[in-house]
This record gives sequence, structure tokens and C-alpha cells, in this order.
Amino acid sequence: MADHILTTKLGKVEYSLFGIGQPILFIHGGHSNSCEGLATKGFDLKKYQLIIPSRPGYGNTLLDDHKTPRKAADLLIALIDEISIDEIVVYGISAGGLTAIELAANYPERVKKLVLASAISKKWLNRDDKIYRKAQIIFNPKYQKWTWSMVRIFSRLLPNLIGKSFHPQFSKKPYPIIESNDVQELIHALKKYDSGEGFVNDLEQTIDESTLERIECPTLIIHSEYDNSVPFEHAINARDKIKGSVLECLTNEWGHLFWIGRDSDDSIKKTLYFIEG
Repeated sequence: MADHILTTKLGKVEYSLFGIGQPILFIHGGHSNSCEGLATKGFDLKKYQLIIPSRPGYGNTLLDDHKTPRKAADLLIALIDEISIDEIVVYGISAGGLTAIELAANYPERVKKLVLASAISKKWLNRDDKIYRKAQIIFNPKYQKWTWSMVRIFSRLLPNLIGKSFHPQFSKKPYPIIESNDVQELIHALKKYDSGEGFVNDLEQTIDESTLERIECPTLIIHSEYDNSVPFEHAINARDKIKGSVLECLTNEWGHLFWIGRDSDDSIKKTLYFIEG
């Protein structure tokens, strides 16, 4: 994996690029960046070229005037232009879902297929929601580094406690008896998290729902009915509005993070089957 910063006609973008073959553009979720690793599990680097940019406000990609999903999508297409790729599969994750939707709707000639993974498909949280108010405080750009520093300290000292504490954030299922591998995968992801200015901006994002109706490419919506971060209604909303889309309903242990757990292999296989089909 190599990290790059490239100047496009719309601004600088930090990204990672590795592998050869079918280009897959990963549009990461909240708190992540160009080091996103969970969603790339199972992708054969001899078959796929993985492109992972940091969305505006994350990593070294400045937020600037790219605050809306549409403007973020325009910036990512400018990146794809600069690295001379014509057609991509777009893989939108969680809070990156709105940007993925705008990209597929507005650049149909560039998007071969769309995957919406545990993805937001409409306004996520309202300002009177308890989660919204809490997130505005602990992930405020002024304090978020302290928040993640504390998470990393406890991850190192009390990894099982971190697993037990985070599981309810992602899943409605009772906390399972999990293998240490699952906790280590979670902790490995958390080590790379940083909310920057991106997450509080994600909380404000929305799209015109008619945007989903303009998507023409084959679309897979893969979402757990036990997702406790992004409600399953987002998957239903996407399925109902994107013509010809396919919804894979998961019942996995880790809900939102369907790349972790004993049942993760099945979820990953379903995604790869769609991309390769």
C-alpha cells in the first residue's frame, strides 16, 4: 500500500493505490481515511486495483468547499481523471454512502457497478437526536484527537473491554462469545481512525432523494438488519429508489461491521460475487 497526495483541478486528495486489475474506488465511512482496511478484506490484489481516497475533511484531504456529497463526488472523479482510469466499481461504506450515490448518479459513464455497504442513503441523524448531540461533542475537530487517543490507550491495555464496549455501537445482537481475532481486527481498524473535520460534516450531509432514482448501473445494497449504526431503513430506502438494485440482508453478529466475525466470509463472498458477475 502506498499513500499519495495528488493535486487535481478541484483540489488535493490523499489516497492509497495498490493491486492490479478491475479498479475499485472505496469511499470510506466516518472516522476512516485512505488507510481503510476492513472493507478491502477478501479482494485479490492480482485481480483488483484498489483506490482508497481520504474523503474531504479526513486525513490530508482538506474539507474546503467540498462539504456536500455532490462536491465530494466531483473531487473524487477529478482524482480518477488524474490517475487515468476510465471506468470504476464504486464501493460506498457507511457515511460514505451519500458521496457514492452522487457519484453513480452524476457520472453514469464512469461507474460500472455500485456497492452500498452498511451505507447511509438519506439524512442520517437529526439535530435533536441524542447520538447527534453526543457526536458533536466527542468528535468535534478540537477534541476528537483526545477521544481517539483514549480509545487507543484502552485498546492496548484492555482489548476485550474495548470489544465489549464497541459491539453495541455496531450491532443490535447480544454481545457474542467472540474470538480474539475479531477484537484484534476491530482494534487494528480503530488505531487508524481520526475524525478530523470530516465526521461532524458527515452529520450535516443529505441528498435529494431523486438522486437515487437516477442511478442506472447495477447496484448491490448489502446491509445487516441488526445494524445499530446505520438503521436498516437506509437499505430499504436505497432498494426502493434505485431501479434494478439487489438487497442482501445480513443477520451477522457484528451488524454494521460485517467484515468482522465468524460470518464475515459469507458477506464478503456475496460482495465479490456481485462485482465479478
